[in-house]
Amino acid sequence: MIYSEQHRRLQRDFDSERFADRVREIIVAPVLADEHRAFIESRDMFFLTSIDHRGFPTCSYKGGAPGFVRVPDERTIAFPSYNGNGMFLSLGNMAGNDKVGMLFMDFETPHRMRVHGTARIDRRDPLLDAFEGAQLVVRVRVFEVFVNCPRYVHTYRRVGLSKYAPRAGHDCPPAPQWKRIDAVQDALPNTDQGVAEQLGGTITSEEYAALLMRNEA
Repeated sequence: MIYSEQHRRLQRDFDSERFADRVREIIVAPVLADEHRAFIESRDMFFLTSIDHRGFPTCSYKGGAPGFVRVPDERTIAFPSYNGNGMFLSLGNMAGNDKVGMLFMDFETPHRMRVHGTARIDRRDPLLDAFEGAQLVVRVRVFEVFVNCPRYVHTYRRVGLSKYAPRAGHDCPPAPQWKRIDAVQDALPNTDQGVAEQLGGTITSEEYAALLMRNEA
């Protein structure tokens, strides 16, 4: 049941219980339909929620080239994990609590869709080679999917893809500027040693912040 007693209490307070049940009947589905698949596979970003060991939800933005999320079948969504800051917050959370939420957005139409499911990570996933630049692949087993009203979604236009987004036929993405920050040099993975020199030398945290403000990071 998607509603708990806490939900019901609020629904009763605002006389929306009957309508909430009708909405659930109409929009909540246990599998991905063809229109869901088409929408998901056309996206260049989504928001991912996972639950950490303290019970706190972690909300993360995931971006890539259009098509970087795939739908192998009506109960499965697969997406790549790219090189990041090494914290592995979302994937680490999944190892302890496999329940996740996914929010797919189209800010131009607008349109949005939610997915609840359980996630697993396989370092030998057969899709690993299919995702350019992927370190790992996450597969989400769909529990429920539903479209949300876009009434309060603001309209935005995509100006361009991130230069860091891996994609076929694209030159090796550049290293991020934060790897130049002087305070992290001794903690960088061995594979990133020397990156600062390649990018022009180390910088301070303040200089990095200035790059961010100028959209040069």
